[in-house]
Amino acid sequence: MHSSLTDHFNEVGHHPEKIKSRLYDFTSIRIDEMNQAGIDVQILSHQSPGSQRLSSNVAVSACQKSNDELASIISKYPERFDGFAMVPSNLPDLAAKELDRAVKQLGLKGAMLHGLSDGEMVDESKFWPIFAKAEELDVPIYLHPADPDKTVTDRYYSPYHQSHPMITRAAWGFGVETGTLAVRMILSGIFERHPKLKIVLGHLGEALPFWLPRIHESLARPGNEKINFDAIFKKNFWVTTSGFFSDNALDLCLKVLGDDKILFAVDWPYADNKAGVNWLSKAPISQRIKNKIFFENTSKILKL
Repeated sequence: MHSSLTDHFNEVGHHPEKIKSRLYDFTSIRIDEMNQAGIDVQILSHQSPGSQRLSSNVAVSACQKSNDELASIISKYPERFDGFAMVPSNLPDLAAKELDRAVKQLGLKGAMLHGLSDGEMVDESKFWPIFAKAEELDVPIYLHPADPDKTVTDRYYSPYHQSHPMITRAAWGFGVETGTLAVRMILSGIFERHPKLKIVLGHLGEALPFWLPRIHESLARPGNEKINFDAIFKKNFWVTTSGFFSDNALDLCLKVLGDDKILFAVDWPYADNKAGVNWLSKAPISQRIKNKIFFENTSKILKL
């Protein structure tokens, strides 16, 4: 979704034409490529940076307009689309109110947050009204990557972000940023306060399934406040396959999380629908597990 955001951001203008034509399309290229890949339903969500960098004076109206437009598109193709809301996270109480409206009135299936909210990590307690509302509504919050803070880029990625711009994005920075946010959320105590909160991470969990034993063991050492990191991650987090079509990574996630917590996603148009479908179709796992990942798990968590 972009039409309500491009008034405020120009990031979309930096994409190649092939990407832009798909980002702005809902009814021709998108559905054609869904059909070619055998995808029946797609969950629509917003392009980064989403609402997290909108100023307070425009954030609420921009999110409302975007969510209304998204709901309108879904209403025209209800058999093909559902969607995640965009909320004005830098105004948490109003964001919770907009999430309530988006779910109850518009029929959206949860919300997506993109990275830092006006420079702050959303694990901080000021943002908890958003997550409290998600728990109350029994809908997930999808934590989607966005560009790292400029200070982080300057300190950690310069000068290579100039010669290899993906280093701050899909190649490394996105996963580090979003994985760090997920770790911070677990440490924040929010899951003790909201034990039924559901969080979705893309890209097979932003490396956390791989790191999980090391994180859990290290945080159990003397001097750390007591927390059952492993149990919280396995209970409250789901992961998607978006843009990460790897048999080895999938095998690890299945062993760590089980086959109930993995959701099929493509990351279209940055990744190819057919590539995603063909990969999972040929993966060395049982058809029963493929069915769960392809549609059963998503249908359950999103109540499709």
